[in-house]
Amino acid sequence: MIIRIVKMTFREDSSETFKEFTTSIKGTIKSFDGCLHLDMLRDINNSNVFFSYSHWVSEDHLNRYRNSEFFKATWLKTKQWFDAKPDAWSVEKL
Repeated sequence: MIIRIVKMTFREDSSETFKEFTTSIKGTIKSFDGCLHLDMLRDINNSNVFFSYSHWVSEDHLNRYRNSEFFKATWLKTKQWFDAKPDAWSVEKL
């Protein structure tokens, strides 16, 4: 199992839009083959900073999701709201 953490910083005027959008697509992401868990998190001190925190069976499962048409369309829409380049990590529990 791998854990994927993505930090995303949005323009102030887009934070609520992203929050609503991510709520509408969360179920679809969770239904992808290999997705075991998904949380969307918001920084308590910076309301325009969000994190996705997901568990995947394997890196191959994550990459199949990342190469899907759904992800491509979602990312295209999401990145228009960014205020900074996102940071991403794939990690495993020790």
